[in-house]
Amino acid sequence: MTTVGEALVDALQARGTEIVFGIPGVHTVELYRGLARSKIRHVTPRHEQGAGFMADGYARATGKPGVAFVITGPGMTNILTAMGQARADSIPMLVISGVNQRAVLGLGHGHLHELPDQRGLVAHVAVTSERIEDPAQLGPALDRAFAIFASDRPGPVHIEIPIDVMSLDADIPATVPAPAPVTAPPGQIDGAVALLKAARRPLILAGGGARGAGAELAALATALGAPVVQTVNARGLMHGHDLAVPASPSLRTLQAEIRAADCVIAVGTEFGRTDYDMYARGDAPWPRPLIRIDISAAQLARHPAEIAIRAHAAPAMRALTAALGNGSAAEGGAARAARLRAAAWDEIGPEMQGHVAILNAVRTALPGATIVGDSTQAVYAGNLYYDHDRAGGWFNAATGFGTLGYSIPAAIGTALGAPGHPVICLVGDGGAQFTLPELMTARQEGAPVLFLVWNNHAYLEIASSMAAVGIEVIGCHPAPPDFAALAAAMSLPYAQVPQDPARIAEALAGMQRAGGPALIEIAATRGQT
Repeated sequence: MTTVGEALVDALQARGTEIVFGIPGVHTVELYRGLARSKIRHVTPRHEQGAGFMADGYARATGKPGVAFVITGPGMTNILTAMGQARADSIPMLVISGVNQRAVLGLGHGHLHELPDQRGLVAHVAVTSERIEDPAQLGPALDRAFAIFASDRPGPVHIEIPIDVMSLDADIPATVPAPAPVTAPPGQIDGAVALLKAARRPLILAGGGARGAGAELAALATALGAPVVQTVNARGLMHGHDLAVPASPSLRTLQAEIRAADCVIAVGTEFGRTDYDMYARGDAPWPRPLIRIDISAAQLARHPAEIAIRAHAAPAMRALTAALGNGSAAEGGAARAARLRAAAWDEIGPEMQGHVAILNAVRTALPGATIVGDSTQAVYAGNLYYDHDRAGGWFNAATGFGTLGYSIPAAIGTALGAPGHPVICLVGDGGAQFTLPELMTARQEGAPVLFLVWNNHAYLEIASSMAAVGIEVIGCHPAPPDFAALAAAMSLPYAQVPQDPARIAEALAGMQRAGGPALIEIAATRGQT
């Protein structure tokens, strides 16, 4: 006999799942029946929110969906924040939860972990939410989930299984072929090329949807002679390229260039306000004529364009490059990009430039590292201007959904998903306190993350915002722990360094050579606002 729980594990393994992040509970024990005999690794975080963030980091590192098992009720509500972050950043995440017996759902009898309508709650965050009420529904539900991950804008998908269904007999679902990449209709490519060949001042806007298509992006930019402005989630693409502009399109310098362009190609970017209008000035430019490439039909409909190409980024850009040939009328693309880089650098000002100098030193000390960030000063600076050297290797929760506490567990998931290359967690003292217990997960699992804590004893960005509008600063100075004592309690190597690029880089390189997770505290300038 194969139970639904065992069949689920078999089906996940057949679909390439390597790790499940979860905290077992009485409502999920049957999901664990098949794990011990499978090849799937189970990682136990210290909180279900951590499970979700780890699944997020794993997905970004591997390109595969991150998978989490959670109990019904509090386990489900705890992971909702991580699902919200994954939804905002289009990260494939599969959350499998328990739920109470079918016969008692919605009756309000006070069963353990009962919610009035769990699916109804989750459906407002997840891309889809399904309940398995019959074993025969399991395979099709998984097929639909993995189809979303492969051929539409990904995000968190939820499947709940009542506890009385988990132990029923079930056939192991057959695997299905992975969907082929979505490609653009030839007519749309021809129309886009006609606009591009006439453009003398073209521009490319690259977002997170261009991850995994760095070579195609560089080839298109070169053929077109167009600077490439990168949002936060596109950083690391085209590192050091003479057409790359690794700066926020919210900067006035970049906004002016978007307005001046006579044709703009937007690749995998949703034109989110925290990318294009982070200062909330209400003056984000809307380019015309506009060519959009995006996998999501819904996203294309939200911001209409002259030509809207629903396709994966890589094949669409290959088709455009091939059709464009040597027919571009653009001139001086590299010179335009150099001018934009210089002007953007000047615009961010000395304080942010100093923070970026630290990021540059980190990159030099640990080339090819992934830097997973939280909402803290150096991350804000990098989001404004920073050229990372690894595609997909710079991401954080300081834009979009903007979750504090993201980076510690997300960095752990990243390290477990991509062993063999450095992973740095860059977090503030305030954000770190949201998820500090997950440091023990890193210790237990041997995840070699270098946790870099920017300790300025404040929620400085919020304190500054209060002061700027004449509000007395309240609640913005949570006392940080003694990080040295904390590291000792968790058996983590520890160092404290000043806010100095060379000293930070030296400490990182030393800890990296030692191996394993480690905690480095940056004694940053205290926020006294």
